[in-house]
Amino acid sequence: MQRRTFITSSLVTAAGLALSFPTLAQVAGVNDAINKAGRQRMLTQRLAKAYLQIGLDIETETSKKILDQSMSSFDRQLVELHAFAPTADIRNNLSIMEKTWQEYKQTLVGKAPNPGDARLVLKHSETLLHMADEVTTQLEKHAGSSTGKLVNLAGRQRMLSQRLAKLYQATNWNIAPGNTASNIESTRKEFSAAMQTLQAASGSNTRLKDELLLAQSQWAFFESALRHSNDGKLQRQSASNVATTSERILEVMDKITSMYQQLAV
Repeated sequence: MQRRTFITSSLVTAAGLALSFPTLAQVAGVNDAINKAGRQRMLTQRLAKAYLQIGLDIETETSKKILDQSMSSFDRQLVELHAFAPTADIRNNLSIMEKTWQEYKQTLVGKAPNPGDARLVLKHSETLLHMADEVTTQLEKHAGSSTGKLVNLAGRQRMLSQRLAKLYQATNWNIAPGNTASNIESTRKEFSAAMQTLQAASGSNTRLKDELLLAQSQWAFFESALRHSNDGKLQRQSASNVATTSERILEVMDKITSMYQQLAV
């Protein structure tokens, strides 16, 4: 019964997750910067997922809130990262990111979701993902610490959850590129392998171990929903389950990322 509660309660937490992100503030340090840059990486995928769900009429009102809040979060964190950027290369990459972000944002809000624009959304989400990943990796290298690597790895799990949901919904709308099935499979494997690494790195931290166990249970639900893409009458319910469980696992992984960040404090 408790596991079922996680799925249904995510309808409530989904719209509220972005609100739990900190308001505009200075970046506290390099690990905080890694966390926020990694969150930008996640938002590139979450925005596309929400757009597709609106177009498919899946959890529509919640998806609209996710879209609005995710755009606000991306704008805010881009300003924060610009202010913190510790090297000229990182500042330059953030400036390039900002230009691509403006193009992406215009496509997201220009008109009602439709298959033609949805394909452009998918393209922008991939381009911006690679840019955000580059900035996150640069910050991790600048930190030069094992904690920075763990913050990046845990933060990447947030992105993978949203990427899987995005690819699933794109398939559901019949607009997915031809290599989507293999991308879903490789992303699943990457997520599972990273969970094992994070669990091994949790040491004797009981709170961290508990949150990782919760994330693992949510991952099981998420994987189950992803496998039901061709079940005919169940397809719409499966799409809704993907929407909700992807938000729940995102919430848990965001908390875990912050916990790894705090290990350096």
